Amino acid sequence: MADTVVVITGASGNLGRALAAAFASRNAQLVLVDRQRDRLDAIYGAEDARRLHVAADLMNADAVEAAAKAAMDRFGRVDVLCNIAGGFRMGPPVHETSDADWNFLFDINARTVLHAARAFVPRMLAGGGGKIVNVGAFSAQKGVADMAAYVASKSAVIRLTESMSAELREKNVNVNCVLPTTLDTPENRKAMPESDPKKWVAPEDLANVIAFLASDAARAIHGAAIPVTGLS
Repeated sequence: MADTVVVITGASGNLGRALAAAFASRNAQLVLVDRQRDRLDAIYGAEDARRLHVAADLMNADAVEAAAKAAMDRFGRVDVLCNIAGGFRMGPPVHETSDADWNFLFDINARTVLHAARAFVPRMLAGGGGKIVNVGAFSAQKGVADMAAYVASKSAVIRLTESMSAELREKNVNVNCVLPTTLDTPENRKAMPESDPKKWVAPEDLANVIAFLASDAARAIHGAAIPVTGLS
């Protein structure tokens, strides 16, 4: 993947960091997108000729368009888009779910994908093609008690992936998604101290699956929703 230009949203998170490392080890050029530029600088150090840091609120379509323009201004093309940004909430049953929780989860999990697609897909098409990898959730394959808004929003990501693939596969753009279970992160270990993190998915392992889907080795894969479940 030498010199491939890879855009990673949510780049300051645990998965974003693992994914940036995976692509850097493959000699890719990186466009790291997050809400706060100073957080990107603190995690990755100062940007350089092969790594661009872009601050953008992914729920603001104009900000995402500006991020895409910045990527094009620096590198002249975009080859890979990894939609990593997302969020999780659970607790109330459907009839008690607030509009605030419903809107938050659909915005951060599904609308961010839509905004990124609007900004980056036209540029990929103009450049001759590319790869898009979205992050769904293993639990989103069916309804789950007390998680309706979350699973519905992540199910929307799966359906967006399938629809985009059907639209773009003949235009040399592969669109796929991964469906992880619980990631082994410090935050999840703190929130679930009684669970066995050895059964969870290491961010590095999920990053390697995403990197494969973004590579030419996955050129025959279109519209797939790939479970990444560890031992859970």
